[in-house]
Amino acid sequence: MMVQLVLLLSQIACHGDVLGYYVRDPQPPVHKYYELGDLIIGAVVSLTFIVSDPLTFDVEPPPVVYQDLSILTKHYQHILALAFAVKEINKNSQLLPNFSLGFHIYDSYFNAKRTYCATIQLMSTSDRFMPNYKCGIQNNLIAVIGGLDAQTSLHMANILDIYKIPQIIYGSAPVINHKSPGLSFYQMAPNDDLQHVGILSLLLYFSWTWIGILTMDDDRGERFVHDILPSFSNRGICFAFIEMFPRINYSAGHEDMLNQGGKMYEVITASNANIVVFYGVSYSVLFLIWFPHISEFGVQTSYINQLKGKVWVMTTQMELSVLNYQRTWSLNLLHGTLSFTIHTKELPGFQDFIQSQKPLSNQEDGFLMDFWQHVFNCAFPNRIQDKVVGLICTGKEKLQNVPGPFFEMNTIGHSYSIYNAVYSLAYALHAMTASRLRKPLDLIEFSFSNQLHHFLSSVSFNNSAGDYISFDENRRLLVGMDIINWIISSNLSLHRKKIGRMALGETLTISKDAIVWHSWFNQVQPISICTEHCQPGTSKKVKEGKPFCCYDCILCPDGKISEKEDMRDCYNCRNEFYPNKNKNFCLPRYVSFLSYGESLGISLSFSALFFSLITALVLGIFLKHHNSPIVVANNRNLSYTLLVSLLLCFLCMFLFLGRPEQVTCLIRQTAFGIIFSVVVSCVLAKTITVVLAFLATKPGSKIRRWVGSRLANSVLFSCSLIQACICISWMWTSPPFVETDIHSVSEQIILQCNEGSVIMFYCVLGYLGFLAIISFSVAFLARKLPDTFNEAKFITFNMLVFCSVWLSFVPTYLSTKGKYMVAVEIFSIFASSAGLLGFIFFPKSYIILLRPELNKREQLIRRKG
Repeated sequence: MMVQLVLLLSQIACHGDVLGYYVRDPQPPVHKYYELGDLIIGAVVSLTFIVSDPLTFDVEPPPVVYQDLSILTKHYQHILALAFAVKEINKNSQLLPNFSLGFHIYDSYFNAKRTYCATIQLMSTSDRFMPNYKCGIQNNLIAVIGGLDAQTSLHMANILDIYKIPQIIYGSAPVINHKSPGLSFYQMAPNDDLQHVGILSLLLYFSWTWIGILTMDDDRGERFVHDILPSFSNRGICFAFIEMFPRINYSAGHEDMLNQGGKMYEVITASNANIVVFYGVSYSVLFLIWFPHISEFGVQTSYINQLKGKVWVMTTQMELSVLNYQRTWSLNLLHGTLSFTIHTKELPGFQDFIQSQKPLSNQEDGFLMDFWQHVFNCAFPNRIQDKVVGLICTGKEKLQNVPGPFFEMNTIGHSYSIYNAVYSLAYALHAMTASRLRKPLDLIEFSFSNQLHHFLSSVSFNNSAGDYISFDENRRLLVGMDIINWIISSNLSLHRKKIGRMALGETLTISKDAIVWHSWFNQVQPISICTEHCQPGTSKKVKEGKPFCCYDCILCPDGKISEKEDMRDCYNCRNEFYPNKNKNFCLPRYVSFLSYGESLGISLSFSALFFSLITALVLGIFLKHHNSPIVVANNRNLSYTLLVSLLLCFLCMFLFLGRPEQVTCLIRQTAFGIIFSVVVSCVLAKTITVVLAFLATKPGSKIRRWVGSRLANSVLFSCSLIQACICISWMWTSPPFVETDIHSVSEQIILQCNEGSVIMFYCVLGYLGFLAIISFSVAFLARKLPDTFNEAKFITFNMLVFCSVWLSFVPTYLSTKGKYMVAVEIFSIFASSAGLLGFIFFPKSYIILLRPELNKREQLIRRKG
């Protein structure tokens, strides 16, 4: 019994409209293919489009030798793969010992009407178009293999599903919407979802984020654009352009298609994207081959002969095939292409089978002579009436010398799928016979087909190349994809170099060092980004109205960094670190305080010791000469108190040096405030004493009773007590504490004393200022009193310096940070204390030590003038 397989091929001859030729609508002539022996394998229709009669366009046809131009000779390997598989199975007595396989081949012409007609004819009586009627029990249709085009497969499935006839698709699977019924087809090509993940993984692997998209204007292309590309965007991929090229349509306007192709060419050429994902069908590569020659067809474009090198990323459906008239065209445009292909291995004996095909000795193959004439660009004399122009076919030409774009000796992906599809059916039939079903195999076809579905969906075997063949629960072949690098030489020879693989587990492996890139890139891995990478220290700012891959690089603001390329935003360092000058990494901060060990601390320490020593010497001089007129005349007790207070002022500076501690923070401001209030109170008491002493000398003055130590002590005690109360209130309500400041200075962690209550701190300073102003005012009024040892004029200058120092202290203190705030306060203490020491005590010390003749009682009664 003969079991029949049908291969419905979607073989393409190029658009007649694109070429400028008229494509007739002939009935396909029937060719027959006989296997060696007396068993008829099947009937086959033509795989070519006969072209003749140029249109009345201004485009002249290119010179050719053979008139039938529009056949893709490369697809002939699909037929050979089918015949080779059937021949092997029929010779295998262990696989199907009681059956012989045969096949019919039809061409769909990418036409829905012809596809439906051919599909129905498969189920009719041989050589008769009679749907739902078959005469005889021979040549029973059990399955259909096809088609190469997804739309063709869908048209077939709509009919085959009614009869439950298994359909094995070796090309791309059609897009099924949610309203379509569950169609009974099996998919030999990899799952489209795996291919989508593979393309995305490839782009991310090479960091190609700025790409172009070319896709067919059909359901699959629309699904790819609307459903798949958003997931690319979610992973950081942007699209320089998305162009959809038309399907072959023989009724479409010639000029419209040319103009559409010209616009697409301009978009691709003008784009700076170096990567283009080409999502098409088997014949889509013809569009790219046609682009560099677009001007020959009368299309005007400003980018002629300026097409830069691109890396084309092809899908599994696409093969590098050319037409006869493109024999001399350069394919340099496609050099370096990365193509996802169906996982393929060389079939043992297949190349020998191909080489055995000779047109003069193999009369059973009705395709072979047409194929031979096209692939070698010659003609057989016995097939034409007129004189042959050009080369004459001898039949001894060698297929291994044919360039790869016309025909390949190595097994290509779709041929490998056809081979596995035939064996899948054979193993399913073998399982059916082994199960010893009750119903005989030659009963009605519906029962047979239902049984075959059951065994076909669960088939599993190792083919002759060693690959494991099995379908998953969705009737998809469990197979990964290979990634192939197309290497094309100047003589059109094609070398397919396997450089990677996409496994079923969505794991991408690539050997990038083995890739040969387009010569445009000088063998350097291409970069395809809209904007150069933002270097560390900058962040991305998306350009308004542009895709998110197009952005400006802006410097990180102060205090922030970015450590990696293309960061969306800068960020702060941790508290213990600060940004470096280039803002691309963090440096560790150092703890900052006014220490004894640094130069500023050493200078202040020596200054404090020096002024303390001077103050102690002056105090010693006054103690030694305590009975001298100049010491007695200016209230020596107040002088002693003032000198001791100044000595403490200089020494309290050490409370401000060194690492801040809680104790020193509590003490230093209160000590400073109280000691300085004693100093200023002494000065005020001295000034009041001078004024009262002068007034008391007038006859009958009642002020004499106020002159004496009681008034001075009262002024000193009361003024100092008020400051002490302010300091106690400060310590009670909001005392100072140790603070770590990480914000004021980026490079430092400032360890400082927080004053607790800023208001109380400035109350202390304000009270000192109040006392100083009163002292200055009183001293200014008494500066011209006629007394030889009058201190009022010196106190006036001293208070002027004192007020100037502390008035300038406030803005300076507020404008500095860290240890320099402490230094400013210490300097103010030094300046004001040294001013008091210098203006009040140095003149007296000068008289005591160097002008003793002035230190006499007579000087007290001298009058000015």
